Amino acid sequence: MSIQSICVYCGSQPGRDPAYIAAGHALGKSIAAHGLRLVYGGGTKGIMGAVAAGVLANGGQVTGIIPEFLVDMEATRHSLSQLDELIVTEDMHARKHAMFERSDAFVTLPGGIGTLEEIVEIMTWAQLGRHEKPMVFANIGGFWNPMLDLVDHMREQGFIHRAHLVQPLVINDVEDIVPAILDRASDITPTPGEEAVISRL
Repeated sequence: MSIQSICVYCGSQPGRDPAYIAAGHALGKSIAAHGLRLVYGGGTKGIMGAVAAGVLANGGQVTGIIPEFLVDMEATRHSLSQLDELIVTEDMHARKHAMFERSDAFVTLPGGIGTLEEIVEIMTWAQLGRHEKPMVFANIGGFWNPMLDLVDHMREQGFIHRAHLVQPLVINDVEDIVPAILDRASDITPTPGEEAVISRL
């Protein structure tokens, strides 16, 4: 599997720990340094904005995908003009599908309910055999430990079938994320037409 772009899910708020914003900047820098494109939710505030700024400041390419109703909530129209590519969708459903279709891997930084919902859907599609794209929990300061404990609990109780298909990488150091994705991708043979299948879900 070839990795050309990485989707990053994260909060549109900065969070209480400065390490979250720092991680966003560092991940963006790393994505640019590896010659990859960032695909993200289009926000220019919070951790979202930090990731995009990290990519752009280091000469990388950014695709922002945002529904019309969130433009003024998660960004400013002036700041959005700085992105290399901006896609404005009608709703959240269209946004999520566009993000999937344009991404070869997924990274989840700290965030709230929306961030959680996005990565859980990607994990669900993996469990159903609809894709094999690498998935990463960027576990900054142990942020995702409660979520990972819950996944382990569900698995132990017999509610995660085909668990071999749901194996997200859990990485604490941002600098290790992109190399780990590239390493995982080198072992994956993509399923023909998997993007077309997802687009019909």
